Amino acid sequence: MKRVLLLSAIVTLSVLTFAQTKTNVPKDIREWAVERVAPTPNTMNFSHDVLPSSSPQDEPEEAIIGKTYYDLQTNTSMQNRLYVYPDGTAAGVFTFGEDFPGFANDRGTGYNYFDGTDWGPYPTERVEDGIRCGWPAYAPFGENGEIIVTHSGNVDVGLVFNKRDEKGTGDWTQFTFQGPDGHDLLWPRMTTGGVDHSVIHLLAITTPEGNGGTPYEGLDGAILYSRSTDGGETWDIENELLDGLGSDIYASWDGDTYEIQAKGDVVAFLCGDSWRDLVLMKSTDGGSNWTKTTIWDNLYKDWEPDAGMITDTFYCADGAKSLAFDNNDMVHVAFGINRAISEDGVSQSWYPGIGGIAYWNENRPTFSNNKHSLDPYGHPDSELEDNYSLIGWTQDIDGSGELDILWDNIALYYVGLSSQPQIHVDAQNKIFIGYSSVTETFDDGNQTFRHLWMRTSPDLGTTWGDFHHLTANLIHIFDENVFPAMASYSDDAVYLTWQTDDQPGLAVRGDDDPYGENFIRFMKIFKADVVGVSETADLISQNDVSQNFPNPFNETSSVIVNLKTKSDLSLEVVNITGQRVFETKSKAAFTGANVLTIDASNLTPGVYFYTVRAGESTVTKKMIVE
Repeated sequence: MKRVLLLSAIVTLSVLTFAQTKTNVPKDIREWAVERVAPTPNTMNFSHDVLPSSSPQDEPEEAIIGKTYYDLQTNTSMQNRLYVYPDGTAAGVFTFGEDFPGFANDRGTGYNYFDGTDWGPYPTERVEDGIRCGWPAYAPFGENGEIIVTHSGNVDVGLVFNKRDEKGTGDWTQFTFQGPDGHDLLWPRMTTGGVDHSVIHLLAITTPEGNGGTPYEGLDGAILYSRSTDGGETWDIENELLDGLGSDIYASWDGDTYEIQAKGDVVAFLCGDSWRDLVLMKSTDGGSNWTKTTIWDNLYKDWEPDAGMITDTFYCADGAKSLAFDNNDMVHVAFGINRAISEDGVSQSWYPGIGGIAYWNENRPTFSNNKHSLDPYGHPDSELEDNYSLIGWTQDIDGSGELDILWDNIALYYVGLSSQPQIHVDAQNKIFIGYSSVTETFDDGNQTFRHLWMRTSPDLGTTWGDFHHLTANLIHIFDENVFPAMASYSDDAVYLTWQTDDQPGLAVRGDDDPYGENFIRFMKIFKADVVGVSETADLISQNDVSQNFPNPFNETSSVIVNLKTKSDLSLEVVNITGQRVFETKSKAAFTGANVLTIDASNLTPGVYFYTVRAGESTVTKKMIVE
């Protein structure tokens, strides 16, 4: 079944682009559930039992920035691993290790720096001094410095920080940060905000029982927030369990299921997975006060293994997620989709054949706890809509109408068929979402490879363009492409790092993949090659917006807006001096006719102008109030 040999004869050295038609996964594959095995207690190797059997003109620029034998870069979501600076430099980090299988002597942060011209040589040792670490998060710090945090898995050490005043050069200063008394902290996330990236925002989780920990404030794994305004010398908020994330709602939280970003004094993080809500926590005052939004309400959020709670199958967020701010500080979210069940009330199962990438922003309705609310396959109760809130899925490369994948041996990541999303919103409010997807016609005869894909929106998520196959280049035919991490900064390009391997799966998890060289790669994707002209078309024209009726009027009047695609829709009224006198709240509107109502009860007689906005498109017309 080495279809890759056929593909090599037809693929071009470029990013391939595909249309938006979705191919459904066969029903028997959608019903295939596999037990999810928890991490092995008291080890940081996370060994598991082996499970039973559009073509732009230019290809992205690539470079290899590191090599590692430790191939588990994250259990679910990805930390901030890449930062691109406006001065043209960049830095990337990853979990480094060559001393397999135990990695007792060398596991830690692999670091590389781009000086504006070249990346440095592959790192051959970890950043940390004498402490076995893993799961680094990176951020800029101060006027021109940088900072890294990892976990040690040692309660007496805690989290390990390294910082320096000049990025790319000089000695690192190492210090540690510990959890609450008797509790270690694992799987950290970090970002920096405030003036000159001077404020450190930190998330980490207390060690779950499955990894040898004990419950903290009633939670088997508690997500704790900390803040420092002086480079980690002191912490004015330390190991705080925020309201809305406690044991009054949840039984537990899992590691690597949360992400954090900051923009000045605005800070936001996501948390959640298949067995918890998908939650957005947002602060507009630098982390002092937080507002909770439950993006997806999990029907079984209080499930715990000793409660005997047998569940139905339900579609869910798979735990892999990403967030970004637009120019108005609104949060945009991409997350993976899967399906879950507990048939015995003790164990949890996931569905290797289920997947998809969902998109949401703060202007949109949230998803309910209906078991089909996140169903990506067209169920009547699904609250997803193709090319609007469901924007990524596995592509039908060969055009057969079926997904021709080696289904009996999907590599073990515990996420959806399409997952590991990363999201970026640029200065022009264009959205770029990259993700890793099991990709048909690419296999080694035993397992099908994952490849990287991208989709873009020119209008803050209202419409979405074609699918772009980022790793279509011949050099990636026999590559497993996973764990993308996208930079929060862009110019004429967007930037990401990811891991490649010559076999699907993870040696650390005991999959079919043996220990070997894994490469951390850097990719520069030119925006012009993934944002097409067709994506920038106006959503509405003069003919799509009716004259208000009745007109003239003195109480209420209606405007009909005909949308060719689903969009955020609003209306405002101004007087002849340009003063806004009435507006409707932006709402998610549907394809076809939508009615907007103008209330003139507080308006004086005269001439006014109303403007209808759909996405970034506007139409203005005149009206008369009697």
